[in-house]
Amino acid sequence: MTAPRPADPPSEDLSRLAVLHGVATSYSPSPDRSVTASATAVTLTLAALGVDASTPGAVRAALAARERELGERLLPPTVVGWGGSPPAALAALPEGTRLRIDTEQGESRADADGLPPGVHRLTATTSDGRTATAHLIVAPPRLPTPAGRSHGLLVQLYSLLSRRSWGMGDLGDLAELAGWAGRSLGAGFVQVNPLHAAVPGAPTDPSPYRPSSRRFPDPVHLRVEDIPEAAYVDDPERLRALLERAGRLREAVLHKGALIDRDAVWELKREALELLGEVPLGPGRRAAYCDFLAEQGQALEDHATWCALAEVHGSDWHRWPTGLRDPRSAETTQARNGLMDRVDFWSRLAWLTDTQLTAAQRAGLEAGMSVGIVHDLAVGVHPGGADAWAQQEHFAAGMSVGAPPDAFNARGQDWGLPPWRPDRLAESGYAPFRDLLRALFRYAGALRIDHVMGLFRLWWVPQGHPPTEGTYVRYDAEAMLAVLVLEASRAGALVIGEDLGTVEPGVREALRERGVLGTSVLWFERDWDGDGRPLPPDGWRADCLATATTHDLPSTAARLTGEHVELRDSLGLLTRPLEEERAEAAADAGEWLALLSRLGLLHGTGGGGDLSSEEAQIQAVHRFLLRTPARMVGVWLPDGVGDRRPQNLPGTWDQYPNWRLPIADAQGRPVTLEDLAASPRLRALMEVLREGGA
Repeated sequence: MTAPRPADPPSEDLSRLAVLHGVATSYSPSPDRSVTASATAVTLTLAALGVDASTPGAVRAALAARERELGERLLPPTVVGWGGSPPAALAALPEGTRLRIDTEQGESRADADGLPPGVHRLTATTSDGRTATAHLIVAPPRLPTPAGRSHGLLVQLYSLLSRRSWGMGDLGDLAELAGWAGRSLGAGFVQVNPLHAAVPGAPTDPSPYRPSSRRFPDPVHLRVEDIPEAAYVDDPERLRALLERAGRLREAVLHKGALIDRDAVWELKREALELLGEVPLGPGRRAAYCDFLAEQGQALEDHATWCALAEVHGSDWHRWPTGLRDPRSAETTQARNGLMDRVDFWSRLAWLTDTQLTAAQRAGLEAGMSVGIVHDLAVGVHPGGADAWAQQEHFAAGMSVGAPPDAFNARGQDWGLPPWRPDRLAESGYAPFRDLLRALFRYAGALRIDHVMGLFRLWWVPQGHPPTEGTYVRYDAEAMLAVLVLEASRAGALVIGEDLGTVEPGVREALRERGVLGTSVLWFERDWDGDGRPLPPDGWRADCLATATTHDLPSTAARLTGEHVELRDSLGLLTRPLEEERAEAAADAGEWLALLSRLGLLHGTGGGGDLSSEEAQIQAVHRFLLRTPARMVGVWLPDGVGDRRPQNLPGTWDQYPNWRLPIADAQGRPVTLEDLAASPRLRALMEVLREGGA
C-alpha cells in the first residue's frame, strides 16, 4: 500500500499573493518542523477574503492588483497610536502631507501629538492633492498592573445550584456567591464561564463556547423571582406552579442523580418570563429600559429580530426564506414589523439579564472584591446564530476556526465557528470588536479571553475539508490589542488571556507589554527548556492568573489520585496501554508532590493530620501557587469539596455529560451553594489563600 501523495504546495505567485493578504503558506507545529499548507487551502482561504486565485492567470491578476493597491495606498484602513504618540504609519506619508483629525470627542486637529484615547477619523492630504482617510485608534500604552495580589474562585455558573435555583445555577446564585466569597473568604474575584446567548432549540448545545451571540447574554441565567414585575403578575397561581415545577427540576439534579437540563429550565423560565412580560413597567423601569434600547441600538434590534424570526423559521438562518437571510432587506423589515411584540420580548430579556449581571458585579464590589466578576469571552459564534446573521459582512463565508494537527491531535480540530475577516474588521475600524468588548465590560471587573492567540492569527478550515487542510490567517494584532486596551481601560477592568497550548513566538511578550495577564496552570508549568521538571515558584511569571486546573482539565483530586486516567480509559479515549498512562500520571503527580514536600508546603489539614491525605495535598498545591509571583491566584470551586469529575472532557460528545454536571463532593453527591458556604473543607482551603499560604 502506497502512502497518500502530499497536497500540492502553493506556487511562487500564489505564495506571494497569500502573504500580501495575511494568509500563511506554512506553519510550525514544533520549533524544529515546518509544514507547507496546500495550494487548495490557500486558494479557498483567499476566496473567502474576496480574492480570486482559482487559476494561474487569476493569481497573476490578483497579485498585480494587490501590489498596485499597497504601492499607491497612503494609509491603511486603520491606524494605531499608543499613549498619545504619533502613529508610526504617519512617518511613511510623503513630505508636506497635511493632516486633519476629527476626534471622538468632537474636536478637529491638524496634528497627531497628544491625542486623547478613542477612535478618531484621520484624513491625510498630500501636496499633490491625493487624499486618504483612516480610522485612528488611540489607546493607553498598557493596562495598569493590578494593585496587589488577589485570590478568587473559578466556577461554571450552571453547575452552581442553590436551594432557589431552577435546576441550574443562575445570576442570583452568582450574586450570592460573590457577596459571600468577598465578605467571608476575602476573595477578590469570581470567574465564570461564558454567559453568552445560546442558540435556541431542543436539544440546545450545552457548550457555553459555541453561542448564538457573544454580544448579548443568555436569559436562561435570569433569577425570575428577582425581577420586580414578578410581584405583580395577573396569574400568581400560574407562576407558583412554575416555581413548583422548577423545584422538582432542582431536586432531581441535587438528590436523584439527574443531569442539568438546560432545555427544561429554559422551557419553564420562558413561560414565566412571558407572564412577567404582560406586566406594564413602572415609569422608572420604563425609562431605564428605553435608555438600554437607545444605548444598544441597531445591535440589539438585530439580535431580538433574529430571536423572533428563529421562533418562526428555526435557529439556522441559512434555512430561512431567502429574503430573511439578509438583516437589511425589505422582507426582514416587514417581518420585524409583524413580530414587534416578540422583538420587544427578546429586547426586554436582554435588558433584564444585563441588569442582573450588573447587580452581580455590584454585589462583589460591595463585598470588598478588588475585581468582582471575571467574565469569559468565547472564541467565536455559531454559524447559524444571531451574530453570524447580523454581521455577515464581517465573517468569512465557508470557513471555520480550528487548530492544526499537533502532538496531541494528529487530525487537527474544527470548532465550527466562522472567523472574522481581518480586512473587513480593519475597514470598519474594528467596530464589531469594539462594540462586543464595550458590551461585556458593562458588567465585568475583568475579562478572560479564550484562545487569546486568536488576536494574532487563527487557523481557518475550508468548509467540507478536514482540519489538516487549513491554514493560518493573520490579524492586525496591534489594532486588536489597541481596541482591547482602550475598552478595558475605559471600563477600569483587567484582561486575562488564555494562552495555554501552542503559542507562536512573541505573542506572550506582546500581551505582557500591553498589560494583558496570561494563564498559568500548575500541571503545565515545567522547565521545558531544561530538565522538564516542575518549575519552582520563583520561575513562574508574575503577569498571570495561576490555577491548579480549569474546566477542560481533571480536578486536582482526580489528578493527584490518577482517577482521570481511569475515566478516559472507561470511555475508550486512551491512545496507549492503560498501564503506561497510569505510570506516567503517577510519575507526574509524584514529581509535584515531591517538590511540595521539599518546599515544606505539605502541612496536613488544620495544622496536623495525615500529610498524604488528598485534602492536605490540595492545600499544598495552593500554597505553592501563593509562592509564585502570580498577581492572581484562582481556586477551581469544585476542588474545594473534592469533586472528581471534569466539567468538560475534550474529545467526547455523547460519551460524557459535558457541561451538565452539578458541583459534587468527593463521593459524587451534588453540593448546593448553601452547602459550599458551610463546608469546613472549602473554608480550610480558602483560609490557606487568605493567610497567604503560611
